[in-house]
Amino acid sequence: MTIKDTATLSSAKLLPMSRAGLWWGLLGVTAFSFTVPFTRVAVENGHMSALFVGSGRAVIAATLAALALGLTRQRLPRGRQWIQVAVVAGGAVVGFPLLTSFALTTASASHGAVVIALLPAATAVIAVLRTGERPARSFWVAAAFGAVAAVVFAVIQGGGFGGLHVSDLLLFAAVVVCAVGYAEGGLLSRSMGSWQTISWALVLASPLMILLTGIAVVQQPPLGTVVEWGAFAYLAVVSMFLGFFAWYRGLAIGPMAQVSQVQLTQPVMNILWAGLLLGEHIGWQTVTGGIAVIGCALLAVRARNRGNQEGVRNTLRANR
Repeated sequence: MTIKDTATLSSAKLLPMSRAGLWWGLLGVTAFSFTVPFTRVAVENGHMSALFVGSGRAVIAATLAALALGLTRQRLPRGRQWIQVAVVAGGAVVGFPLLTSFALTTASASHGAVVIALLPAATAVIAVLRTGERPARSFWVAAAFGAVAAVVFAVIQGGGFGGLHVSDLLLFAAVVVCAVGYAEGGLLSRSMGSWQTISWALVLASPLMILLTGIAVVQQPPLGTVVEWGAFAYLAVVSMFLGFFAWYRGLAIGPMAQVSQVQLTQPVMNILWAGLLLGEHIGWQTVTGGIAVIGCALLAVRARNRGNQEGVRNTLRANR
């Protein structure tokens, strides 16, 4: 095969021959879109502590993951894969559930959805740093504007910098750790498999989460209505386990930059569910803030995607 033939075949890979990655990604995002409102349902009335909701759901998911790994006789991660699994566990299993659970004890689901709308751009930024890409300047500009828009939204709703609540800081931290977990999980899924990645992450984090759950139960025995327990069950089975099957599979099929754009629908769905399921008032500030953050995230992800395609084309032209 000649260099020209190779270049021709490589160019064809730029075309979206299959949209399987996008559909898997959309399925995962739809599953995740109920996470914020259902977390709010579980912690709102104080029947369950934020620590119990954030850690207990991971314990149940880890039990399911261990059964799945054992029944299918999956091999253990090897070498550096353990480090990657630990990063996924720290971001997606430990950090994001705990931080959002504590944040949503005081913040509304719609408010949380706008701040979490930073996640697509944050994931793209982490992926760029992780893979050593060099996107166009427009990527960094859009990502920076998205971060500023989210901060301004939180400040305005809080009544100024003096009214910026701890819940906002927790939400921003949740975005960062989750973005790290998403980006690393997408990379690891290509070698380990999608559901295997989240399953090993859950199992690795399970000793810590079991300890935290025990502490939470001793401090405040969990009580709740049927609806609150139903929300908790969804968080454990779908948000912490099954949703990642689809999401990481979509990222693994890729292209990661394009699939990550699907995340832009999540804050829209979050706000929609907050209005429909929780009856929250969606004011103009929420709508405006959401549009600004989502718009910046869209520009950032697309700028990165265009930069990737330009880089591939330049490489191909140089090899001809």
